[in-house]
Amino acid sequence: MEQEIGTWDSVLLENLSEDSFINNIHLRYKRDHIYTYIGTSVVAVNPYHHISERTSDTIRNYGSKGIFQLPPHIYGLTNLAFQSLKDQGEDQCIVLTGESGAGKTESFKMIVNFLTHIQEKNAPATSQFKKEPTISGTGSAYSGYVNTHRRTSSNCSAQNITLYKKSDSAMTITNSARRQSLSPGPPPRRCSTANVSAQRIRAESSDRSQSRRNMREKIVDFDFSHHKSTENISYVDGKGAFRTIDKHPSKSCFKHQPTQTTPFVTANLMNPNLASSSKYLHSGAHQTGTSASSGCRQCGHSKCTRALALEVDSRNMPFKNTTTQNLLAGPSRGMHRGSFCNLLRQHSTESQTDHSSLIGSTQRISLYEAHKQNQLAATCTAMPGSTCAQTSSSLSLSGTMNVLSTRSRRKSPSQRLRECVTCADVFLEAMGNAVTLKNSNSSRYGKLFDIEIDFKGDPMGVHITHFMLEKTRITNTSVGERNFHIFYQLLLGADLPLLKSLKLYRNVEKYDILRNTTAIEEDRENFHYTKKSLEILGLSCDEISAILRVIAIVLKLGNFIFVPITNIDGTEGCQISNIYEVQETAHLLSLDAQILINCLTRANCSNSTMEDVGCELDARQAANARSTLCRTLYGRLFTWLVNKINETLKSTQREKNLALLDFYGFELLDINSFEQFAINYSAEKIHQNFVHNLLRLEQELYIREGLEWTRVDFFDNESICELIDKPCYGILSIINEPHLNSNEALLLRIQQCCAGHPNFISGAQNSMGFKIRHFANVVSYSIHRFLEKNSDVLPKFVSGALYQSKLPLVQSLFPEGNPRRQVTRKPTTLSSNVRTQLHTLLAIIKNRRSHYVFCIKPNECKQSHTFDLALVQHQVRYMSLMPLVHLCRTGHCFHLPHAKFYNRYKLLNSSTWPHYRGSGNADSIPGCSIVEGVALIIRNLPLPAAEFTIGTKNVFVRSPRTEYELEQFRRERINELAILIQTNFRMYVARKRYLRMRQSQIVIASAWRTWRECRFSIPFKGRRHLWSLYRSARKEYTVMKYKRQVNWAVDVISRYYRHWKIRHFLLTIPMRLPPNTLSPLSSEWPTSPKFLAETSRLLRAIYHRWKCYIYRNSFDQTSRNRMREKVTASIIFKDRKASYSRSVGHPFVGDYVRLRHNQQWKKMCVETNDQYVVFADIINKITRSSGKLVPILLVLSTSALLLLDQRTLQIKYRVPASEIYRMSLSPYLDDVAVFHVKASDFGRKKGDFVFQTGHVIEIVTKMFLVIQNATGKPPEIHISTEFEANFGQQTIIFSFKYGGMSDLVQSQPKVTRKANRMEITV
Repeated sequence: MEQEIGTWDSVLLENLSEDSFINNIHLRYKRDHIYTYIGTSVVAVNPYHHISERTSDTIRNYGSKGIFQLPPHIYGLTNLAFQSLKDQGEDQCIVLTGESGAGKTESFKMIVNFLTHIQEKNAPATSQFKKEPTISGTGSAYSGYVNTHRRTSSNCSAQNITLYKKSDSAMTITNSARRQSLSPGPPPRRCSTANVSAQRIRAESSDRSQSRRNMREKIVDFDFSHHKSTENISYVDGKGAFRTIDKHPSKSCFKHQPTQTTPFVTANLMNPNLASSSKYLHSGAHQTGTSASSGCRQCGHSKCTRALALEVDSRNMPFKNTTTQNLLAGPSRGMHRGSFCNLLRQHSTESQTDHSSLIGSTQRISLYEAHKQNQLAATCTAMPGSTCAQTSSSLSLSGTMNVLSTRSRRKSPSQRLRECVTCADVFLEAMGNAVTLKNSNSSRYGKLFDIEIDFKGDPMGVHITHFMLEKTRITNTSVGERNFHIFYQLLLGADLPLLKSLKLYRNVEKYDILRNTTAIEEDRENFHYTKKSLEILGLSCDEISAILRVIAIVLKLGNFIFVPITNIDGTEGCQISNIYEVQETAHLLSLDAQILINCLTRANCSNSTMEDVGCELDARQAANARSTLCRTLYGRLFTWLVNKINETLKSTQREKNLALLDFYGFELLDINSFEQFAINYSAEKIHQNFVHNLLRLEQELYIREGLEWTRVDFFDNESICELIDKPCYGILSIINEPHLNSNEALLLRIQQCCAGHPNFISGAQNSMGFKIRHFANVVSYSIHRFLEKNSDVLPKFVSGALYQSKLPLVQSLFPEGNPRRQVTRKPTTLSSNVRTQLHTLLAIIKNRRSHYVFCIKPNECKQSHTFDLALVQHQVRYMSLMPLVHLCRTGHCFHLPHAKFYNRYKLLNSSTWPHYRGSGNADSIPGCSIVEGVALIIRNLPLPAAEFTIGTKNVFVRSPRTEYELEQFRRERINELAILIQTNFRMYVARKRYLRMRQSQIVIASAWRTWRECRFSIPFKGRRHLWSLYRSARKEYTVMKYKRQVNWAVDVISRYYRHWKIRHFLLTIPMRLPPNTLSPLSSEWPTSPKFLAETSRLLRAIYHRWKCYIYRNSFDQTSRNRMREKVTASIIFKDRKASYSRSVGHPFVGDYVRLRHNQQWKKMCVETNDQYVVFADIINKITRSSGKLVPILLVLSTSALLLLDQRTLQIKYRVPASEIYRMSLSPYLDDVAVFHVKASDFGRKKGDFVFQTGHVIEIVTKMFLVIQNATGKPPEIHISTEFEANFGQQTIIFSFKYGGMSDLVQSQPKVTRKANRMEITV
C-alpha cells in the first residue's frame, strides 16, 4: 500500500497557510482524491470525469463509520448530518456552495443517493461478493473483489483482493494524537495463486465459523488516533502478479455507473457460492482486443448502466438457467455531459436481490430497441427447449413496461419512496437544467430538498421547494449555450407516433427557441428515463400526455411570426404569417385558433368570443406577448410539477428534517443582465448566511462565554447585501419604484441612491450600466431591459383566452383567467419574488445545524487533471476558506448548554446517573449542581480534559473526533442500559411465571396426596385422622363455594343497580333542571351520585357550552359587535386596569352625543370619508403646557380619529388610524389615556394626544379594533405607572402616583407639569 496522499483534514496541516492549503488540495487532486475536510466541512474539487462509485457497499461503509474513519468523501459529511439528526433529534441542513461549474449538481445527486439508500436492509452473503476468474477467448482476467464488510480467513486465494487487518496493538489516545496524523499500517501480505480451489474451500468454511469475529474488522488500515488513511486497495490479478490499484478507477465511465457483467460457464453458474457482485474493477480484459463483457456504445466500458437501468425488474422475468453472451465493446464517444439519469440507473443497479445475481446479465431488458433485441437473441440461445419466436413476441416494449410497473407496485413504501425521490430528481433535472458556457449540466433554478426522517432513520417523505427558475432562457438563449434539456430529449427521444401526435419534427433547427443550439445522442436515450420517472412518480397517462403537450406548445409558440400591417385608420397592427403553426398549436391546446390569434394580436378585455375586438398590437408588442406566454407557460408547468411531486412524496406525520440546498453559483459573463444580477444576489445572501453563522456568531459566542480567543479576521459581505436589498434605498427597491418608466431613468436613480457606497461603481458616461463589487468579483451589469424583465407579467386577456382551453392542465395553470374570479391584487415583480423567496429560504435554514460543501472549479476549460492555481486561489479567498480553517484549528467544533450536555451524557457516569444530588451543601446555588455534574462527567471520561472547555453557559468540545467518540460512548452505554432493562424485565416475567407454576404445583400435589391416602389402604389409626381432615376440607370447600356464589350475586345486583342509577340520572336531568337555566350566567345543576361525579361534570360543561351557543345565536349583528368589543376589552384590561371591572356591566353605546343624526356632521363626513361613527363623546383633553383639562368633542370613525369643537363642530385635528401605533394607560382609576402618533410630518409637529374620559375602557377598545382593521395588525397597549410621550419636539415622562384614596371615592386626577415630567396623582 502506498503512502497516504496529502492530509485528509486541512486543520491538521503543520505549517498552515494559504499556499499549503492549496498545495494539499492540488496534491490530492492529482491522484483523484477530490475531497478534503475542513473540520466537518468538505471541500470538493470538480474532477471533470467519473472517479467515485455510488455502490451500496460504499454507502454502507460510510454509513457505518465515523466521518474521520474513512477517506474524505461527501458521504462522510452526509452521514454525519444523518447521524446527528437521529441521535440528537435536531433538524439538519447541507448547503452546497460554489460558482457555476464547480460540481454542485453532481454532489447534490450523490447526497440524495446516500440518504435514500443508507437504511436499506440488504446485508449480502459472503458468496455474493466473491468472484471467479473470467474465462474468455482472449485470456483470463479478474473483475471482482471480496465483500468489504467481511474479510476472509488468513489463507488467501487468487480471486480475493488483499485487504489489511487492523493492528492488534492497543490504541493510545493522547491529546497530541488528536491533532497529528500517524503513519499508515503494516505492508500488505502477498498471496500465492497455488491451490486455489483448496484455499477457497477453507476460506468459505472459515467464513462460516468466524463470521462474528470478522464483522468487527476494519476495511482498510486505520489507526483510530489520527484522521488519515490510505485510499488504495491491493489485489492479485489472474496471473498471480501483485498490483496496487486506486479505489476509484480513473478510467471509469463518467456517464454510467460501472458494474460487472463477466460471463460464467455453466458449471459456475449453478454454484450459488460464485454469485457475482455489482462492483467493477479494472482488469486485464481491458488490455485485450475483445472485451470479456458487453461494451458501452458511448464509452466502451463494460456493462453500461444506461442500458441496464432496469436490471432488477427485468431479471425477475420468467427466464431461468441462462448464460451470458460475450458482446463486443462499442466505440467511445467524445462528448460527455453530466447525465441526470445516474441516480435512476444506480438505484436500479443497487436493488439487486441474491437470486437475481445468479441469473447473469442476459435477462436485462433495456428501454431502447437495440439493446432489447440483442438481449432477446442471447436469451433464446441460452434457453433449451423454448421457442425463440414466442419469447420475442411476448417481450414487446409495452409488455416490458407493464411487467416493470406491476413489480414496482409490489414494493414496500420505503422502497417506493426511494424510487420516487430518485425519479423526482431525474425529471426536475430534465426540466430545470441546461448547458451553459461554464457548465454542461447547470441547474438553472435553486432547490431545497427537505427529507423527513423518522426516529429509525427511514425517509418518510420529501418536500421540494424551488426558487428562481431562469425562465428567460426559454426565449433568449445565449450563443454557445442550450435551452432546457427536456426540449432536446423530447425531439430526439420520442418515437414517430408520439412526435406526430404532438405535431413536432425531429429536427432541432425547425424551432426558433432552439435555433443555433445542438442536440446530442445522449438526449435520445435520456428521454426514456425521463418519461419512465413520471410513471414511477404515479402520474397517469393523461397527465404525462398533457405535460408533453404543454412542452410541445412552448416549442411551437416560439415559431409564430408576426408581420406588421397598417390598418385603414392608419394605426399599426400585425398578423401571423404561419397560420398552420397557429392551427396546430390551437389543436394541442384544445382551443379555437381564432381565440389564440386574438389574444396574441389584440389587447382586448374579453376573449369569450371570436370577434375581432379591442385595440391591435404591433408586431413588437405581439412578439413580446408571445415570449411572455412561453416563459409563463413553462414556469407554471414547472411549479405544477413540483407541487405534484410534493403530493406524491408528502409525509403523513411530522418528523425531523434533513434539508439539501443546491442554489445558483456565482456567475460572471461577458454581458451580465438582470438574470445574473438576481443570481449573484442569491449567491451573496447564501455566502452572507455562512459568514454570519460560522465565522461571526461563533467567535461572538467564544467571547461571550469568557473563552480565551484571538479574533480570526474575515471579509463580511453584509454591506453588499444592504446595497442590493436595503429597504427604500436598495437596488431591488429602486427597481420597483412605480414612476420609473425607462431603463435610463432607472440607471440615473440607482446612481443617485447608491453613489458613495464603497461596493458600488458607476459606469462610464455612455455605458448604460453599473458595477457592483461582489464578494467573489466585480461584475458589470448592463441596464438594458432591466425593467421589462423585472415586470414580466402575462396580460389578463391572454390568461383569459388560455383558460378557455379544454385541456385541464392548461386551465389549472391559468386560474386568473377564470371570469368568475375577481383578482384585485397587483401582480408582484420578479425582484420582489427573489427577495421574498430568499428571506423564506434563509428563515428555513436559520434554526438548523448547517453543514457546508464547498465546491471548487479547478479550471475554466472543463478538463480533467488540470489545476489552475490562480483560479483555485481566487475561489479559496472569496469563499473565506482560510478563516474557516483557522477557526476550526483554534476554535471548538461543538457546543451545548450546560443542562443539555448534562442530560445527554449523564448516563456515562455512575455518580450522575440516574440523578445527581450535588455536593450536598445546603448553601450551594441550584445551577452549580449541573456544572458540577458536567465537570464530573468530563473528568471520568477516557478522553483528554483539554478537549473540553466549560464556559459560562455552554460546554465546548474542541475536536470533531472527540465529539464522535463521545457519541460512541453514549451509544454503547445506551446499549448496555437497554440490555439491563431487557434482562430485568425478562427476569421479572420468568420469576412471575415460576411463582405461579410453583403455587399451582403445591396445590396439585397436596390434593393428589390427600386423594391417594384416602383411596388406598392405610392403617386404621391414621385413617380416622385422615377422614377428619377430609371432612374439614369438604366443609371448608362448601363454605368457600357459598361465598363465591354470594359475591357473584352481589356483583350482579350492584351492576344492575349502577346501570339503573345511571339511566335514572340521565333521563331525569331535563326534568330536574330549573326553568331559567338557558342563561349562560346560571350555574344551577342537579346533584348526582358520587360514582357519576366525573360524568356530571362533563355533562355540565357540555350543557354550558350549548347554552352559550344558543345565547350567541340569538344575537343580531349589532349585539355581536358589542360582544366582540367586550371580549376585546377583557383581553386587554382584565387584571391590568383597576377601572375595568366597573365597565363590565355597562354596554358600549359608542355615539353618546347622537352625532350620527346631526345634519352638519352628515355634510362634513362626506368630505373626509368618515361617514360611520364608531365613538363620539365630549371628553377632556389635557393641555401639554400646563396640564389643564379642556373639554373637546372626540369622534372615532372607521378610518381616523377626529377632534372637533363641541359647539361649531369645526375639525381641529384629524389623525388617520394607521398613524396611531401605541396607546398608554396607567393601572389606576385615573381614566387617562395617551395616544402615540408615528413620527410623520403630523406627528413631529403636534406630537401625542392625552385624554381624560369616563369611557376610557370603551374608547381604547374601539380604537384598538379600528387600528387593527386599518393596518392588519393590532397596536401596542402599554399599561404602566411611568411611560414617555412625544410633545412635538420634546419628550415628556408621564408618572402616575396613587394617593391612597378609597375606590368608592371618584374625583378628577390632579395633573402637574414639572419640566419634562408630568405627574398625575390619582
